[in-house]
Amino acid sequence: MQGPLKGTRVVEIAAIGPAPFSAMLLADMGADVIRIERKGERPRAGSGTADVLQRGRRSIALDLKQPGAASVVLKLVEQSHMVIEGFRPGVMERLGLGPDTCLARNPALVYGRVTGWGQQGPLAQRAGHDIDFMAISGALYGMGDADRPPMPPLNLVGDFGGGGMLLAFGMACALIEAQRSGRGQVVDAAMSDGSALLMSMLYGYLAMGRWKAERGANFLDGSSPFYRCYLCADGKWLAVGAVEANFYRELLRRCGLPEALLDSQWDEPSWPQTRRLFEETFLTRARDDWCELLVGVDACVAPVLDMHEAPAFAHNVARGTFVEIDGVTQPAPAPRMSMTPGKAGRIAAPGEHTRAILSDLGLSDMEIERLQAEGVC
Repeated sequence: MQGPLKGTRVVEIAAIGPAPFSAMLLADMGADVIRIERKGERPRAGSGTADVLQRGRRSIALDLKQPGAASVVLKLVEQSHMVIEGFRPGVMERLGLGPDTCLARNPALVYGRVTGWGQQGPLAQRAGHDIDFMAISGALYGMGDADRPPMPPLNLVGDFGGGGMLLAFGMACALIEAQRSGRGQVVDAAMSDGSALLMSMLYGYLAMGRWKAERGANFLDGSSPFYRCYLCADGKWLAVGAVEANFYRELLRRCGLPEALLDSQWDEPSWPQTRRLFEETFLTRARDDWCELLVGVDACVAPVLDMHEAPAFAHNVARGTFVEIDGVTQPAPAPRMSMTPGKAGRIAAPGEHTRAILSDLGLSDMEIERLQAEGVC
């Protein structure tokens, strides 16, 4: 693997959602990520090489409930820079693999933990999903129309943006500190914390009086005519984001709408009437016809593409935004590095590298066979 994290070894304890996403980000950037799978667990039906979150890692299969499994993992920890786990608080401790034990073996270790509610707090031991973690941050309430229930933006905000991505950022920060001081630490990434952090600008706007707490009453939530999606004649959609006056003016001009609307751009009582005017206008042409008129100019308009269309979109093709690995189209690594670019790797079968990894740790064939007989691997 290439990338800026080449030479960094990460032990990933297999989990779902934000933990594998974080490990994927590190692997894309060149880290040697060893994913510890549950022994005997089969891939989900139909996944195989299509489970994109598992790309770029080596895989070892262990039964962590067996007495000898923890000692194998700790051997890996001694030779690694990072650990990633995504269980409820206390699970890793019960397995004999908590942060105190691991840091005793490797004082410079970065121990990354991602959960919904965090390691402490009244909800720390409770179950939850992305929608719940977003709910307590103030993020979910503001999403959707005023007269309908809040609408979750898939699971992008809690699981991935507020969870896995912030965990990777925190671990990279802690790695720099460990290289400077020789001391590792625990990174506690809570999706509820991360969802709140992603709302930083809007909490600032609220304090300035530029944002309302109620849903469907703000310029970035789809209420304003210049920041929302519009249906076109062919049943497809356009995204309009002409916030600044010069972009809004260009949008009006290109659409053949009165430039006088610019004067009332921020007049909220007029928004419903202006939205209806835009709705009627965009229904007169097909989406791609509007794109020919608007996408190449500073009107801040883009087609709303589905997951089949996006990889073939000209801009995405030019930038290589998507790649194909083993017949699976998937997003390419990001961000781009000018000197040490990342690279998306293939998806290993569960336990594919078990014997090779154990041999790398210095275990003999006889020791490996003993672990197999004991049900560890």
